[in-house]
Amino acid sequence: MRLSRFHLHTTKETPADAELVSHKLMLRAGMIRKLAAGLYTWSPLGLRVLRKVERIVREEMDRAGAIELQLPTIQPRELWEETGRWEKFGGQLLKIRDRKEAEYCFSPTAEEAITDYARQELSSYKQLPVNFYQIHTKFRDEIRPRFGVMRAREFLMKDAYSFHVNDADLVREYENMKAAYTRIFTRLGLQFRAVQADSGAIGGDASQEFHVLADSGEDAIAFSTGSDYAANVEAAVAAGPGPRPAPAEELRRVQTPTQKTCEEVAALLGIPLSRTVKSVAVIAGDGSFVLALVRGDHAVNEIKLGKVPGVGEYRMAGEAEILEHLGCEPGFLGPLGPRKPVRVVADREVAALADFVIGANEPGFHLTGVNWGRDLPEPDAVADIRNVVEGDRAIDGGRIRLARGIEVGHVFQLGRKYSQAMGFTVLDENGKAVVPTMGCYGIGVSRIVAAAIEQNHDQAGIIWPEPMAPWTVAICVINPKKDPKVDEAAESLLQELKTAGVDAVLDDRGLRPGAMFADIELIGIPHRVVVSERGLAAGTFEYRARRASESEALDRAQLLQHLGVA
Repeated sequence: MRLSRFHLHTTKETPADAELVSHKLMLRAGMIRKLAAGLYTWSPLGLRVLRKVERIVREEMDRAGAIELQLPTIQPRELWEETGRWEKFGGQLLKIRDRKEAEYCFSPTAEEAITDYARQELSSYKQLPVNFYQIHTKFRDEIRPRFGVMRAREFLMKDAYSFHVNDADLVREYENMKAAYTRIFTRLGLQFRAVQADSGAIGGDASQEFHVLADSGEDAIAFSTGSDYAANVEAAVAAGPGPRPAPAEELRRVQTPTQKTCEEVAALLGIPLSRTVKSVAVIAGDGSFVLALVRGDHAVNEIKLGKVPGVGEYRMAGEAEILEHLGCEPGFLGPLGPRKPVRVVADREVAALADFVIGANEPGFHLTGVNWGRDLPEPDAVADIRNVVEGDRAIDGGRIRLARGIEVGHVFQLGRKYSQAMGFTVLDENGKAVVPTMGCYGIGVSRIVAAAIEQNHDQAGIIWPEPMAPWTVAICVINPKKDPKVDEAAESLLQELKTAGVDAVLDDRGLRPGAMFADIELIGIPHRVVVSERGLAAGTFEYRARRASESEALDRAQLLQHLGVA
Protein backbone atom coordinates (compact mmCIF):
# COMPACT_ATOMS: atom_id res chain seq x y z
CA MET A 1 0.00 0.00 0.00
CA ARG A 2 1.10 3.55 -0.75
CA LEU A 3 0.30 6.35 1.70
CA SER A 4 -0.19 8.71 -1.25
CA ARG A 5 -3.34 6.67 -2.00
CA PHE A 6 -4.46 6.32 1.61
CA HIS A 7 -6.29 8.76 3.85
CA LEU A 8 -3.90 9.70 6.65
CA HIS A 9 -4.66 12.93 8.48
CA THR A 10 -2.53 13.61 11.56
CA THR A 11 -2.55 16.76 13.68
CA LYS A 12 -0.12 18.39 16.11
CA GLU A 13 -2.79 19.89 18.35
CA THR A 14 -4.14 18.06 21.39
CA PRO A 15 -7.92 18.55 21.79
CA ALA A 16 -8.85 20.34 25.01
CA ASP A 17 -11.43 17.73 26.05
CA ALA A 18 -9.04 14.78 25.70
CA GLU A 19 -7.79 13.58 29.10
CA LEU A 20 -6.25 10.15 28.61
CA VAL A 21 -3.13 9.59 26.52
CA SER A 22 -4.99 7.12 24.30
CA HIS A 23 -7.73 9.65 23.55
CA LYS A 24 -5.20 12.35 22.70
CA LEU A 25 -3.05 10.12 20.51
CA MET A 26 -5.97 8.49 18.68
CA LEU A 27 -7.25 11.95 17.75
CA ARG A 28 -3.80 13.27 16.82
CA ALA A 29 -3.06 10.18 14.73
CA GLY A 30 -6.41 10.57 12.98
CA MET A 31 -7.64 7.15 14.10
CA ILE A 32 -10.99 8.46 15.33
CA ARG A 33 -13.12 11.55 14.90
CA LYS A 34 -15.87 12.62 17.29
CA LEU A 35 -19.39 12.66 15.89
CA ALA A 36 -21.22 13.36 19.17
CA ALA A 37 -20.68 12.69 22.88
CA GLY A 38 -19.45 9.12 23.16
CA LEU A 39 -19.84 8.47 19.42
CA TYR A 40 -16.79 8.15 17.17
CA THR A 41 -16.08 7.55 13.51
CA TRP A 42 -13.20 5.13 12.97
CA SER A 43 -10.97 6.37 10.17
CA PRO A 44 -9.34 4.02 7.65
CA LEU A 45 -6.21 4.03 9.85
CA GLY A 46 -8.13 3.30 13.05
CA LEU A 47 -10.18 0.64 11.33
CA ARG A 48 -7.03 -1.23 10.26
CA VAL A 49 -6.06 -1.56 13.92
CA LEU A 50 -9.58 -2.48 15.00
CA ARG A 51 -9.83 -5.19 12.35
CA LYS A 52 -6.51 -6.72 13.40
CA VAL A 53 -7.74 -7.01 16.98
CA GLU A 54 -11.03 -8.42 15.72
CA ARG A 55 -9.23 -11.01 13.54
CA ILE A 56 -7.22 -12.40 16.47
CA VAL A 57 -10.31 -12.52 18.67
CA ARG A 58 -12.27 -14.36 15.97
CA GLU A 59 -9.46 -16.83 15.26
CA GLU A 60 -9.13 -17.80 18.92
CA MET A 61 -12.88 -18.04 19.49
CA ASP A 62 -13.16 -20.34 16.47
CA ARG A 63 -10.19 -22.34 17.72
CA ALA A 64 -11.93 -22.74 21.09
CA GLY A 65 -14.98 -24.21 19.38
CA ALA A 66 -17.36 -21.25 19.58
CA ILE A 67 -19.75 -20.64 16.66
CA GLU A 68 -20.25 -17.15 15.24
CA LEU A 69 -23.67 -15.62 14.64
CA GLN A 70 -25.10 -12.10 14.73
CA LEU A 71 -28.00 -10.88 16.85
CA PRO A 72 -30.05 -7.73 16.23
CA THR A 73 -28.83 -4.48 17.78
CA ILE A 74 -32.44 -3.36 18.32
CA GLN A 75 -34.29 -5.63 20.74
CA PRO A 76 -37.97 -5.62 21.85
CA ARG A 77 -39.07 -4.57 25.31
CA GLU A 78 -40.89 -7.86 25.87
CA LEU A 79 -37.64 -9.85 25.98
CA TRP A 80 -36.11 -7.56 28.59
CA GLU A 81 -39.28 -7.64 30.69
CA GLU A 82 -39.03 -11.43 30.90
CA THR A 83 -35.83 -11.07 32.91
CA GLY A 84 -36.85 -7.88 34.75
CA ARG A 85 -34.01 -5.88 33.22
CA TRP A 86 -36.15 -3.42 31.26
CA GLU A 87 -36.31 -1.34 34.44
CA LYS A 88 -33.44 -2.81 36.43
CA PHE A 89 -30.73 -2.08 33.87
CA GLY A 90 -31.25 1.65 34.50
CA GLY A 91 -30.47 4.73 32.48
CA GLN A 92 -27.77 3.05 30.40
CA LEU A 93 -30.50 1.22 28.49
CA LEU A 94 -31.42 3.48 25.55
CA LYS A 95 -35.10 2.97 24.77
CA ILE A 96 -36.88 3.87 21.53
CA ARG A 97 -40.31 3.53 19.90
CA ASP A 98 -41.11 2.62 16.32
CA ARG A 99 -43.88 4.11 14.20
CA LYS A 100 -46.38 1.71 15.78
CA GLU A 101 -45.37 2.86 19.28
CA ALA A 102 -43.81 -0.52 20.04
CA GLU A 103 -40.90 -0.17 22.47
CA TYR A 104 -37.36 -1.38 21.84
CA CYS A 105 -33.87 -0.85 23.21
CA PHE A 106 -30.40 -0.57 21.72
CA SER A 107 -28.58 -3.69 22.88
CA PRO A 108 -26.01 -3.06 25.63
CA THR A 109 -25.59 -6.84 26.05
CA ALA A 110 -27.41 -9.81 24.60
CA GLU A 111 -28.33 -12.37 27.28
CA GLU A 112 -32.05 -12.01 26.51
CA ALA A 113 -31.66 -12.18 22.73
CA ILE A 114 -29.36 -15.21 22.75
CA THR A 115 -31.58 -17.07 25.22
CA ASP A 116 -34.59 -16.39 23.02
CA TYR A 117 -32.65 -17.74 20.04
CA ALA A 118 -31.58 -20.81 22.00
CA ARG A 119 -35.08 -21.65 23.21
CA GLN A 120 -36.26 -21.64 19.60
CA GLU A 121 -33.33 -23.67 18.26
CA LEU A 122 -32.34 -26.08 21.03
CA SER A 123 -34.58 -28.79 22.42
CA SER A 124 -32.36 -31.75 23.33
CA TYR A 125 -29.26 -32.46 25.39
CA LYS A 126 -27.79 -33.85 22.15
CA GLN A 127 -27.48 -30.27 20.86
CA LEU A 128 -25.49 -29.20 23.93
CA PRO A 129 -23.00 -27.94 24.85
CA VAL A 130 -22.89 -25.07 22.40
CA ASN A 131 -21.19 -21.66 22.51
CA PHE A 132 -22.46 -18.87 20.24
CA TYR A 133 -20.53 -15.63 19.78
CA GLN A 134 -20.74 -12.39 17.85
CA ILE A 135 -18.51 -9.37 17.25
CA HIS A 136 -21.02 -6.59 17.09
CA THR A 137 -21.80 -3.00 18.04
CA LYS A 138 -23.26 -2.33 21.50
CA PHE A 139 -24.73 0.85 22.95
CA ARG A 140 -24.83 2.01 26.57
CA ASP A 141 -26.15 5.46 27.35
CA GLU A 142 -23.31 6.47 29.68
CA ILE A 143 -24.24 9.44 31.86
CA ARG A 144 -20.79 10.92 31.24
CA PRO A 145 -19.03 9.38 28.24
CA ARG A 146 -15.33 10.23 28.40
CA PHE A 147 -11.83 9.09 27.60
CA GLY A 148 -12.56 8.60 23.90
CA VAL A 149 -13.32 4.99 22.96
CA MET A 150 -12.34 3.86 26.46
CA ARG A 151 -15.78 4.81 27.78
CA ALA A 152 -17.83 5.52 24.67
CA ARG A 153 -21.56 5.05 24.34
CA GLU A 154 -21.22 2.99 21.16
CA PHE A 155 -18.50 0.34 21.08
CA LEU A 156 -17.47 -2.89 19.39
CA MET A 157 -17.71 -5.96 21.59
CA LYS A 158 -17.22 -9.68 21.29
CA ASP A 159 -19.87 -11.38 23.36
CA ALA A 160 -20.29 -15.14 23.63
CA TYR A 161 -22.88 -17.28 25.41
CA SER A 162 -22.68 -20.97 26.16
CA PHE A 163 -25.44 -23.44 27.10
CA HIS A 164 -24.97 -26.64 29.11
CA VAL A 165 -27.05 -29.46 30.57
CA ASN A 166 -25.12 -29.47 33.85
CA ASP A 167 -22.89 -27.28 35.98
CA ALA A 168 -19.78 -29.43 35.51
CA ASP A 169 -19.89 -28.85 31.77
CA LEU A 170 -20.31 -25.09 32.32
CA VAL A 171 -17.15 -25.08 34.46
CA ARG A 172 -15.31 -26.91 31.66
CA GLU A 173 -16.32 -24.29 29.07
CA TYR A 174 -15.56 -21.46 31.51
CA GLU A 175 -12.00 -22.76 31.76
CA ASN A 176 -11.88 -23.17 27.98
CA MET A 177 -12.84 -19.51 27.53
CA LYS A 178 -10.29 -18.35 30.12
CA ALA A 179 -7.61 -20.20 28.16
CA ALA A 180 -8.84 -18.65 24.89
CA TYR A 181 -8.74 -15.18 26.41
CA THR A 182 -5.21 -15.77 27.63
CA ARG A 183 -4.19 -16.70 24.08
CA ILE A 184 -5.94 -13.64 22.66
CA PHE A 185 -4.23 -11.10 24.90
CA THR A 186 -0.90 -12.86 24.60
CA ARG A 187 -1.11 -12.80 20.79
CA LEU A 188 -2.02 -9.11 20.90
CA GLY A 189 1.28 -8.46 22.69
CA LEU A 190 -0.28 -6.96 25.82
CA GLN A 191 0.79 -7.13 29.46
CA PHE A 192 -2.30 -8.32 31.31
CA ARG A 193 -3.57 -10.07 34.40
CA ALA A 194 -6.57 -12.33 34.85
CA VAL A 195 -8.27 -11.41 38.12
CA GLN A 196 -11.13 -12.76 40.20
CA ALA A 197 -14.07 -10.39 40.06
CA ASP A 198 -17.58 -9.62 41.22
CA SER A 199 -20.32 -10.55 38.73
CA GLY A 200 -22.08 -7.19 39.08
CA ALA A 201 -25.26 -6.43 37.13
CA ILE A 202 -24.78 -9.36 34.74
CA GLY A 203 -25.16 -11.80 37.61
CA GLY A 204 -23.93 -15.34 37.98
CA ASP A 205 -21.97 -17.63 40.25
CA ALA A 206 -18.34 -16.94 39.29
CA SER A 207 -16.49 -14.45 37.15
CA GLN A 208 -13.03 -13.36 36.16
CA GLU A 209 -11.82 -10.13 34.56
CA PHE A 210 -8.89 -9.61 32.21
CA HIS A 211 -7.03 -6.34 32.75
CA VAL A 212 -4.41 -4.63 30.62
CA LEU A 213 -1.91 -3.21 33.10
CA ALA A 214 -1.55 0.57 32.81
CA ASP A 215 -0.97 3.39 35.29
CA SER A 216 -4.03 5.19 33.92
CA GLY A 217 -6.34 2.22 34.56
CA GLU A 218 -9.65 2.96 36.26
CA ASP A 219 -9.62 -0.32 38.19
CA ALA A 220 -7.39 -1.24 41.10
CA ILE A 221 -6.30 -4.85 41.06
CA ALA A 222 -4.58 -6.83 43.77
CA PHE A 223 -2.12 -9.64 43.19
CA SER A 224 0.06 -11.84 45.35
CA THR A 225 3.83 -12.06 45.36
CA GLY A 226 3.51 -15.74 46.25
CA SER A 227 1.49 -17.13 43.31
CA ASP A 228 -0.60 -16.16 40.29
CA TYR A 229 -3.49 -15.10 42.57
CA ALA A 230 -5.01 -11.83 41.38
CA ALA A 231 -8.38 -10.17 41.93
CA ASN A 232 -10.21 -6.93 41.42
CA VAL A 233 -10.18 -4.99 44.71
CA GLU A 234 -13.96 -5.51 44.79
CA ALA A 235 -13.30 -9.23 45.22
CA ALA A 236 -9.73 -9.47 46.55
CA VAL A 237 -9.29 -11.32 49.84
CA ALA A 238 -6.36 -11.14 52.25
CA ALA A 239 -5.38 -13.86 54.69
CA GLY A 240 -7.48 -13.90 57.84
CA PRO A 241 -6.25 -12.45 61.14
CA GLY A 242 -4.71 -14.46 63.96
CA PRO A 243 -6.48 -15.24 67.24
CA ARG A 244 -7.87 -12.39 69.31
CA PRO A 245 -5.49 -11.28 72.13
CA ALA A 246 -6.68 -11.17 75.72
CA PRO A 247 -7.77 -7.75 77.09
CA ALA A 248 -4.93 -5.75 78.66
CA GLU A 249 -6.55 -2.33 79.19
CA GLU A 250 -9.50 -0.93 81.11
CA LEU A 251 -12.36 0.74 79.30
CA ARG A 252 -11.89 4.52 79.41
CA ARG A 253 -13.87 7.49 78.14
CA VAL A 254 -11.53 10.12 76.65
CA GLN A 255 -12.12 13.60 75.37
CA THR A 256 -11.72 14.13 71.63
CA PRO A 257 -13.29 17.58 71.27
CA THR A 258 -12.59 18.18 67.58
CA GLN A 259 -11.21 14.81 66.48
CA LYS A 260 -13.84 13.16 64.25
CA THR A 261 -11.72 10.93 62.02
CA CYS A 262 -9.81 7.82 63.01
CA GLU A 263 -6.60 9.48 61.84
CA GLU A 264 -7.16 12.47 64.12
CA VAL A 265 -8.10 10.29 67.10
CA ALA A 266 -5.06 8.03 66.64
CA ALA A 267 -2.76 11.07 66.44
CA LEU A 268 -4.27 12.58 69.61
CA LEU A 269 -3.93 9.35 71.58
CA GLY A 270 -0.54 8.45 70.15
CA ILE A 271 -1.62 4.99 69.02
CA PRO A 272 -1.44 3.13 65.66
CA LEU A 273 -4.34 3.83 63.34
CA SER A 274 -4.93 0.06 63.20
CA ARG A 275 -6.18 0.16 66.83
CA THR A 276 -9.07 2.45 65.97
CA VAL A 277 -12.40 1.25 64.58
CA LYS A 278 -14.44 3.08 61.98
CA SER A 279 -18.24 2.81 62.26
CA VAL A 280 -20.18 3.11 58.98
CA ALA A 281 -23.95 3.41 59.35
CA VAL A 282 -26.13 1.96 56.58
CA ILE A 283 -29.73 1.01 56.00
CA ALA A 284 -29.97 -2.60 54.82
CA GLY A 285 -32.21 -3.79 52.02
CA ASP A 286 -34.84 -4.87 54.56
CA GLY A 287 -34.86 -1.41 56.18
CA SER A 288 -32.90 -2.37 59.29
CA PHE A 289 -30.10 -0.19 60.70
CA VAL A 290 -26.64 -1.73 60.34
CA LEU A 291 -23.33 -0.55 61.76
CA ALA A 292 -20.42 -1.86 59.66
CA LEU A 293 -17.10 -1.85 61.51
CA VAL A 294 -13.66 -1.76 59.88
CA ARG A 295 -10.26 -0.83 61.24
CA GLY A 296 -9.35 2.84 60.99
CA ASP A 297 -6.65 2.07 58.41
CA HIS A 298 -9.10 0.14 56.24
CA ALA A 299 -12.08 1.06 54.04
CA VAL A 300 -15.44 -0.66 53.67
CA ASN A 301 -15.77 -2.65 50.47
CA GLU A 302 -19.27 -1.88 49.23
CA ILE A 303 -19.59 -5.06 47.18
CA LYS A 304 -18.52 -7.33 50.03
CA LEU A 305 -20.77 -5.58 52.54
CA GLY A 306 -23.76 -6.01 50.24
CA LYS A 307 -23.14 -9.76 50.15
CA VAL A 308 -23.39 -10.18 53.94
CA PRO A 309 -26.65 -12.08 54.63
CA GLY A 310 -29.40 -9.67 55.58
CA VAL A 311 -27.65 -6.55 54.24
CA GLY A 312 -28.35 -6.79 50.51
CA GLU A 313 -28.81 -3.62 48.47
CA TYR A 314 -28.13 -1.08 51.18
CA ARG A 315 -27.80 2.70 51.31
CA MET A 316 -25.93 5.07 53.57
CA ALA A 317 -27.92 6.11 56.63
CA GLY A 318 -29.02 9.74 56.87
CA GLU A 319 -28.13 11.99 59.81
CA ALA A 320 -31.65 11.82 61.19
CA GLU A 321 -31.56 8.00 61.11
CA ILE A 322 -28.15 7.97 62.78
CA LEU A 323 -29.36 10.31 65.51
CA GLU A 324 -32.46 8.18 66.05
CA HIS A 325 -30.51 4.94 66.50
CA LEU A 326 -27.22 6.09 68.02
CA GLY A 327 -28.13 9.43 69.57
CA CYS A 328 -25.09 11.16 68.11
CA GLU A 329 -23.78 13.00 65.09
CA PRO A 330 -21.30 11.34 62.69
CA GLY A 331 -17.67 11.53 63.82
CA PHE A 332 -18.21 10.00 67.26
CA LEU A 333 -20.21 6.88 66.38
CA GLY A 334 -19.69 3.45 67.87
CA PRO A 335 -21.46 0.16 68.55
CA LEU A 336 -21.66 0.53 72.36
CA GLY A 337 -24.96 1.64 73.92
CA PRO A 338 -27.17 2.49 70.93
CA ARG A 339 -30.57 4.08 71.60
CA LYS A 340 -32.42 1.62 69.35
CA PRO A 341 -31.57 -1.90 68.17
CA VAL A 342 -28.62 -1.92 65.79
CA ARG A 343 -27.18 -4.84 63.87
CA VAL A 344 -23.37 -4.90 64.08
CA VAL A 345 -21.37 -6.36 61.18
CA ALA A 346 -17.66 -6.49 62.00
CA ASP A 347 -14.86 -7.05 59.57
CA ARG A 348 -12.72 -10.09 60.42
CA GLU A 349 -9.83 -7.84 61.44
CA VAL A 350 -12.06 -5.88 63.83
CA ALA A 351 -13.47 -9.06 65.35
CA ALA A 352 -9.89 -10.10 66.16
CA LEU A 353 -8.98 -6.82 67.92
CA ALA A 354 -8.47 -6.24 71.62
CA ASP A 355 -8.12 -2.92 73.46
CA PHE A 356 -9.40 -0.90 70.52
CA VAL A 357 -10.92 2.58 70.18
CA ILE A 358 -14.47 3.41 69.11
CA GLY A 359 -16.73 6.44 69.16
CA ALA A 360 -18.67 6.93 72.40
CA ASN A 361 -21.93 7.99 70.70
CA GLU A 362 -21.42 11.30 72.48
CA PRO A 363 -20.09 14.47 70.80
CA GLY A 364 -16.46 15.10 71.73
CA PHE A 365 -15.75 11.66 73.22
CA HIS A 366 -14.30 8.28 72.25
CA LEU A 367 -13.84 5.04 74.21
CA THR A 368 -10.45 3.34 74.54
CA GLY A 369 -9.58 -0.12 75.81
CA VAL A 370 -12.73 -1.59 74.28
CA ASN A 371 -12.96 -5.39 74.16
CA TRP A 372 -15.45 -7.86 72.71
CA GLY A 373 -17.33 -9.98 75.20
CA ARG A 374 -16.36 -7.78 78.16
CA ASP A 375 -17.51 -4.31 77.04
CA LEU A 376 -19.33 -5.16 73.83
CA PRO A 377 -21.52 -8.11 72.86
CA GLU A 378 -19.94 -10.23 70.13
CA PRO A 379 -20.86 -8.84 66.69
CA ASP A 380 -24.05 -10.03 65.02
CA ALA A 381 -22.01 -11.00 61.97
CA VAL A 382 -18.31 -11.32 61.18
CA ALA A 383 -17.28 -11.15 57.52
CA ASP A 384 -14.60 -9.90 55.17
CA ILE A 385 -16.05 -6.46 54.35
CA ARG A 386 -12.93 -4.39 53.65
CA ASN A 387 -10.70 -3.50 50.73
CA VAL A 388 -7.31 -5.16 50.76
CA VAL A 389 -4.31 -2.83 51.10
CA GLU A 390 -0.72 -2.94 49.92
CA GLY A 391 1.32 -5.31 52.08
CA ASP A 392 -1.56 -7.44 53.38
CA ARG A 393 -0.76 -11.10 53.85
CA ALA A 394 -2.13 -13.01 50.86
CA ILE A 395 -4.06 -16.25 51.19
CA ASP A 396 -1.17 -18.10 49.51
CA GLY A 397 1.45 -16.84 51.98
CA GLY A 398 2.76 -14.02 49.79
CA ARG A 399 2.08 -10.31 50.12
CA ILE A 400 -0.63 -8.28 48.42
CA ARG A 401 0.53 -5.75 45.84
CA LEU A 402 -1.74 -3.25 44.06
CA ALA A 403 -1.66 -2.15 40.43
CA ARG A 404 -3.92 -0.29 38.03
CA GLY A 405 -5.67 -2.06 35.19
CA ILE A 406 -8.04 -1.45 32.29
CA GLU A 407 -10.72 -4.11 32.04
CA VAL A 408 -10.86 -5.50 28.49
CA GLY A 409 -12.47 -8.89 29.05
CA HIS A 410 -14.83 -10.61 31.46
CA VAL A 411 -16.03 -14.21 31.76
CA PHE A 412 -19.06 -15.27 33.83
CA GLN A 413 -20.69 -18.45 35.00
CA LEU A 414 -24.24 -17.16 34.69
CA GLY A 415 -25.96 -20.29 35.92
CA ARG A 416 -29.69 -20.50 35.20
CA LYS A 417 -30.59 -16.85 35.84
CA TYR A 418 -31.69 -16.11 32.27
CA SER A 419 -32.75 -19.54 31.05
CA GLN A 420 -35.00 -19.94 34.11
CA ALA A 421 -36.52 -16.48 33.77
CA MET A 422 -37.24 -17.03 30.07
CA GLY A 423 -38.63 -20.55 30.41
CA PHE A 424 -35.94 -22.25 28.34
CA THR A 425 -35.74 -26.03 28.76
CA VAL A 426 -34.30 -29.00 26.90
CA LEU A 427 -34.89 -32.72 27.29
CA ASP A 428 -32.11 -34.59 29.08
CA GLU A 429 -31.03 -38.17 28.29
CA ASN A 430 -33.96 -39.49 30.35
CA GLY A 431 -36.50 -37.40 28.46
CA LYS A 432 -36.98 -35.02 31.38
CA ALA A 433 -37.20 -31.25 30.82
CA VAL A 434 -34.24 -29.45 32.41
CA VAL A 435 -33.21 -25.80 32.48
CA PRO A 436 -29.80 -25.33 30.82
CA THR A 437 -27.07 -23.48 32.67
CA MET A 438 -25.27 -20.65 30.88
CA GLY A 439 -21.93 -18.92 30.57
CA CYS A 440 -21.20 -15.42 29.25
CA TYR A 441 -17.87 -14.21 27.86
CA GLY A 442 -17.19 -10.63 26.74
CA ILE A 443 -14.26 -8.74 25.21
CA GLY A 444 -14.22 -4.99 24.55
CA VAL A 445 -12.69 -5.06 21.06
CA SER A 446 -12.62 -1.28 20.56
CA ARG A 447 -11.52 -0.76 24.17
CA ILE A 448 -8.49 -2.99 23.61
CA VAL A 449 -7.19 -0.47 21.05
CA ALA A 450 -7.21 2.36 23.60
CA ALA A 451 -5.87 0.13 26.38
CA ALA A 452 -2.93 -0.93 24.21
CA ILE A 453 -2.02 2.73 23.66
CA GLU A 454 -2.23 3.48 27.39
CA GLN A 455 0.31 0.70 27.92
CA ASN A 456 2.48 1.43 24.86
CA HIS A 457 3.38 5.04 24.08
CA ASP A 458 6.06 7.70 24.46
CA GLN A 459 6.34 11.43 23.85
CA ALA A 460 6.46 10.88 20.09
CA GLY A 461 3.24 8.89 19.94
CA ILE A 462 1.90 5.35 19.87
CA ILE A 463 4.11 2.24 20.05
CA TRP A 464 1.95 -0.58 18.74
CA PRO A 465 2.61 -4.21 19.59
CA GLU A 466 3.26 -5.70 16.15
CA PRO A 467 0.06 -7.80 15.94
CA MET A 468 -2.08 -4.65 16.35
CA ALA A 469 -0.13 -2.16 14.25
CA PRO A 470 -1.87 -0.74 11.16
CA TRP A 471 1.27 -1.78 9.27
CA THR A 472 4.31 -3.65 10.53
CA VAL A 473 6.85 -1.80 8.37
CA ALA A 474 6.87 1.73 6.96
CA ILE A 475 9.17 2.28 3.98
CA CYS A 476 10.02 5.98 3.86
CA VAL A 477 11.28 7.45 0.61
CA ILE A 478 13.67 10.41 0.64
CA ASN A 479 14.13 11.48 -2.95
CA PRO A 480 14.50 15.25 -3.40
CA LYS A 481 16.20 14.80 -6.80
CA LYS A 482 13.41 12.52 -8.07
CA ASP A 483 15.89 9.79 -8.89
CA PRO A 484 13.87 6.88 -10.38
CA LYS A 485 16.33 4.37 -8.89
CA VAL A 486 15.28 5.42 -5.38
CA ASP A 487 11.60 4.91 -6.16
CA GLU A 488 12.36 1.58 -7.83
CA ALA A 489 14.35 0.37 -4.82
CA ALA A 490 11.54 1.34 -2.47
CA GLU A 491 8.92 -0.37 -4.64
CA SER A 492 11.11 -3.48 -4.93
CA LEU A 493 11.45 -3.69 -1.15
CA LEU A 494 7.71 -3.20 -0.69
CA GLN A 495 6.90 -6.05 -3.06
CA GLU A 496 9.47 -8.37 -1.46
CA LEU A 497 7.99 -7.74 1.99
CA LYS A 498 4.44 -8.25 0.74
CA THR A 499 5.44 -11.52 -0.93
CA ALA A 500 6.95 -12.66 2.37
CA GLY A 501 3.68 -11.86 4.16
CA VAL A 502 4.90 -8.71 5.91
CA ASP A 503 2.28 -5.97 6.18
CA ALA A 504 4.20 -2.98 4.79
CA VAL A 505 3.30 0.51 3.63
CA LEU A 506 5.25 2.84 1.37
CA ASP A 507 5.32 6.49 2.43
CA ASP A 508 5.62 8.17 -0.95
CA ARG A 509 3.81 11.40 0.01
CA GLY A 510 6.91 13.52 -0.70
CA LEU A 511 7.04 15.06 2.78
CA ARG A 512 10.23 16.44 4.29
CA PRO A 513 12.03 13.78 6.39
CA GLY A 514 11.21 15.38 9.76
CA ALA A 515 7.47 15.58 9.08
CA MET A 516 7.39 12.11 7.55
CA PHE A 517 9.25 10.49 10.45
CA ALA A 518 7.06 12.31 12.98
CA ASP A 519 3.93 10.86 11.34
CA ILE A 520 5.33 7.32 11.31
CA GLU A 521 6.29 7.58 14.99
CA LEU A 522 2.95 9.12 15.93
CA ILE A 523 0.90 6.35 14.34
CA GLY A 524 3.18 3.78 15.98
CA ILE A 525 4.60 1.66 13.11
CA PRO A 526 6.98 -0.90 14.72
CA HIS A 527 9.67 -0.76 12.00
CA ARG A 528 10.85 2.17 9.84
CA VAL A 529 13.05 1.74 6.77
CA VAL A 530 14.45 4.73 4.92
CA VAL A 531 15.32 4.41 1.24
CA SER A 532 17.50 7.27 -0.03
CA GLU A 533 20.00 8.08 -2.75
CA ARG A 534 22.84 8.15 -0.22
CA GLY A 535 21.83 4.78 1.20
CA LEU A 536 21.64 3.19 -2.23
CA ALA A 537 25.13 4.45 -3.01
CA ALA A 538 26.40 2.78 0.16
CA GLY A 539 24.34 -0.37 -0.41
CA THR A 540 22.39 0.10 2.81
CA PHE A 541 19.00 1.03 4.22
CA GLU A 542 18.47 3.17 7.31
CA TYR A 543 16.53 1.06 9.81
CA ARG A 544 15.00 2.03 13.13
CA ALA A 545 12.73 0.05 15.43
CA ARG A 546 9.99 2.15 17.01
CA ARG A 547 11.33 1.57 20.52
CA ALA A 548 14.97 2.19 19.57
CA SER A 549 16.73 5.50 20.26
CA GLU A 550 19.02 5.39 17.21
CA SER A 551 18.91 4.30 13.58
CA GLU A 552 21.31 1.80 12.06
CA ALA A 553 22.59 1.19 8.53
CA LEU A 554 21.81 -2.34 7.29
CA ASP A 555 22.40 -4.08 4.01
CA ARG A 556 19.46 -5.84 2.39
CA ALA A 557 20.14 -9.23 3.95
CA GLN A 558 20.53 -7.75 7.43
CA LEU A 559 17.38 -5.69 6.99
CA LEU A 560 15.28 -8.66 5.91
CA GLN A 561 16.58 -10.63 8.88
CA HIS A 562 15.54 -7.81 11.23
CA LEU A 563 12.07 -7.86 9.68
CA GLY A 564 11.70 -11.61 10.07
CA VAL A 565 12.07 -12.44 6.37
CA ALA A 566 14.28 -15.50 5.93
